[in-house]
Amino acid sequence: EVAGTPKIYASSHDGRRHFCADCGTSLFYTNDAIFPGLIDVQSATLDDPGLIPAQVQIQTAERIGWMEKLDSLPAFDRYPPFE
Repeated sequence: EVAGTPKIYASSHDGRRHFCADCGTSLFYTNDAIFPGLIDVQSATLDDPGLIPAQVQIQTAERIGWMEKLDSLPAFDRYPPFE
């Protein structure tokens, strides 16, 4: 359900993080100094995020080193089995 007006947090001089005031879910990010007039939407908040597949990776300068190899790690639909 979509309702209400997002809260806005000034996370930096130009950056604004927009989030749900009730549950705290991050919704989108704006920064007129870096990408004027554009909105960085948190795709996981969409009803069907699979409709817009990733096309590039951005902001990789600060990426944790092991994230480059995520595709080589075991994957589980839910939690892995506990032994």
